[in-house]
Amino acid sequence: MDGQNWLELLNRQTWLRQIQETNQYTEKYGLTLSEKDTEILLAEKNHTLRSEQRVEFGQSILPQIIYAFCDSSFISSDNYLDTLIRLQEIFYLYKNEMQDEITDEELIHFMREQFETVCYGDLDYLEGTCLDIFAQAIRAGYRGYKKTRGYGEFEKFDIVQRWDEKLYLETLRELCWR
Repeated sequence: MDGQNWLELLNRQTWLRQIQETNQYTEKYGLTLSEKDTEILLAEKNHTLRSEQRVEFGQSILPQIIYAFCDSSFISSDNYLDTLIRLQEIFYLYKNEMQDEITDEELIHFMREQFETVCYGDLDYLEGTCLDIFAQAIRAGYRGYKKTRGYGEFEKFDIVQRWDEKLYLETLRELCWR
């Protein structure tokens, strides 16, 4: 038996239990994972860990992701499993992209905040824009996120001008005075 399979078997029961225990909390949001869903999540997790060349011991990151995202207005029972699979893929990808400079908690805070506000539930935008820009800043030496634990950081790097009340009124005035 190779080392990777041994590690997977060692942690498998712990991870299954940790993920199933989240159902007690997420039920109030109409979200639960069946045993089959949990098996799928673990298989995807192991695939992602191998592809990102990462190892995880003991506590799985999945419960933290589940607790952070389960009350999102963009997650429903219809997309719960698929969203969790993508979130864990994105998490491990950006742990690597940020060269492990950011803690798990800081990364999850950042991901959740952008998912709800800037991305409006769009995982592609979260991955390809928000996290990409933030990772570039971290690789360039930015460490301001340590003070905020990952909250309120994206506005410092966002290159897309957003519609806000001031911008809306300014545009409306310009359109009316033409």
